[in-house]
Amino acid sequence: MHETTLILIEIGALLFGMSLLGRLAIRIGISPIPLYLVAGLAFGNGGIVPLGASEEFFEIGSEIGVILLLALLGLEYTAGELLTNLRQSKMAGLIDASLNAVPGALFALVMGWGPAAAVALAGITWVSSSGVVAKVLRDLGRLGNRETPTVLAVLVIEDLAMAFYLPILSAVVIGVSLVQGAVAVAVAVGVVSVILWVALRHGPVISRVFTPDHPEPLLLGVLGLTMLVAGLAAQVNVSAAVGAFLVGIALSGRVAEHAGRLLTPLRDLFAAVFFVFFGLTTDPADLLPVLPAAIVLAVVTIATKVGTGYLAARRAGIGVPGRWRAGFALTPRGEFSIVIAGLAVGAGVAPQLAPLATAYVLITVIAGPFLARVPDTAWFRGWIRQQRSAAMRSARG
Repeated sequence: MHETTLILIEIGALLFGMSLLGRLAIRIGISPIPLYLVAGLAFGNGGIVPLGASEEFFEIGSEIGVILLLALLGLEYTAGELLTNLRQSKMAGLIDASLNAVPGALFALVMGWGPAAAVALAGITWVSSSGVVAKVLRDLGRLGNRETPTVLAVLVIEDLAMAFYLPILSAVVIGVSLVQGAVAVAVAVGVVSVILWVALRHGPVISRVFTPDHPEPLLLGVLGLTMLVAGLAAQVNVSAAVGAFLVGIALSGRVAEHAGRLLTPLRDLFAAVFFVFFGLTTDPADLLPVLPAAIVLAVVTIATKVGTGYLAARRAGIGVPGRWRAGFALTPRGEFSIVIAGLAVGAGVAPQLAPLATAYVLITVIAGPFLARVPDTAWFRGWIRQQRSAAMRSARG
């Protein structure tokens, strides 16, 4: 069979199967993310029927999916709102790093993997998955909630922190000189600063480049600019997601509104591809030996991430239910964790780190969408009311 024909058959069959899984998820009232991951595991490396011909398509599609998820989130907010949220969430960012990076570092040291692995595992447990969190918020209809800007601010702080962290990690695991590491960090910080400055100061000018009245040029222009900036950001070791998000906030008015409507179907397609690709590249057999350790690490860092979101929302003046929603929404780890593990293992640091990171991410990604629904359940709302009543009685007494 011709290779192109095989690619079409594999892509078509998998997309059709994903459609059925999406319908199943809607019927049983859950996010489709865990089902997409399971589908990837079933048809990936070591799965039931490995699909090798279309892997490159899903790899590229997964990168586009993360970019579009963050770009459309950026379209929901203005540059001024972003700065306000970042200013309000500075302390939350420090708490986030402390609560979630330290357990990973300590775990690596206890396992005897050394300082370089500790730096890598700290990043793996620290950063939430922007792509997964964004999709969960959208699936649950929470983009307009009061706590959502706080959740996004934490995600953006984490992504911006990666502009510092990734060059430092590269220097640590590869063993480059202090000067080379400092230069890499300076370049990354400079690029983020330039993109942010352009978005804040010249956003209206950028919006005027596009016309909201003609869908085709608007779609091509916004999509092209988003991918261009994301690619340039990634080229200098800055998160492509940060670049895409900042392009989104730079656009405003009718341009942002119409672009969001046009890009939504593309986002839905490629976001689903992202989660399937993650499963496709994972061999289930490699996960079993490290599963107990990954479960322990996941339980600890899910709890610390819930605490992070709760504290961040409380500092922003959000009510108790919103604080819990923010905390549970931040629990999934994803794309950054896999990138960090790949960088460390590729440099010869603790080969066990790769399967551990994969199992850990799978646990948090599968658990995250279910945990995000917990604050909306009747029993959890009842528990919150009981806690509030107990606090009021204690205050009166």
